[in-house]
Amino acid sequence: MQIRLLREIGRVLLKEISILRFKTASAIGVGAAGDKTYPIDKKAEDIIISKLDDSGDSFTIISEEIGIKDIKGGGKRVIIDPVDGSKNAISGIPFYCSSIAIADGETLRDIETAYIINLINGDEFWAEKGKGAFLNGNRICTQIDDTFYIIAYEAQNPSKDIMLINPLLIKARKTRCLGATALDLAYLAFGAISVFVTPSFSRSFDFASGWLLVREAGGIFTDIKGNSIEELEISLKRSSSLLAAGNERLHKKALKFLNQS
Repeated sequence: MQIRLLREIGRVLLKEISILRFKTASAIGVGAAGDKTYPIDKKAEDIIISKLDDSGDSFTIISEEIGIKDIKGGGKRVIIDPVDGSKNAISGIPFYCSSIAIADGETLRDIETAYIINLINGDEFWAEKGKGAFLNGNRICTQIDDTFYIIAYEAQNPSKDIMLINPLLIKARKTRCLGATALDLAYLAFGAISVFVTPSFSRSFDFASGWLLVREAGGIFTDIKGNSIEELEISLKRSSSLLAAGNERLHKKALKFLNQS
């Protein structure tokens, strides 16, 4: 039922949000998480919350823009990034998405459903705990060998972050900084990206859906020191660095280069 609801939301988002591409606009405020809010962010969030409200179910929303909001008294947590990559979107760069995860509890380990939709081409990624990960209805899996074909990364503070992860980046055949963490993780789950890394702390709505997708597709997901993040609280605060890899061998190799003295 949850996947069906999220896909219904995705269809509306694709129709209503994709037409806003190239429509550069000034920020209209600052969201609950502290980042600038653009009209495209507000529009996407309004669509998602409206559809959740119409579903008749009880939810507790945790979203980048609105913060925390109870629907019908509150219930399962719904972690929303209305537009991940909104700077790409308003700049006309075709790589951004909407990300929604549902958790029956307060930590990452409680996430039971994940959904990410690429708002350019309509690719839909979803996962349910214990049931696998899917792209447009077809089951997907992460990379199976240990070659660093593509390493994707996010650098919130380039002068600091790139220096920290450079020992890993130089081992890659190709690197990419694409600007939408959730979509990076979705394509890692699909096997198109070998490793994703970001040394600066990210917030749970940045990676909640990607966390379940990667794990259900067979990947490994920790912080950059190799520590588990599944007990992290789902909240608006920045909580962890990220290292996701297609398999255990890729992950061990990545850790070796990231933490070499």
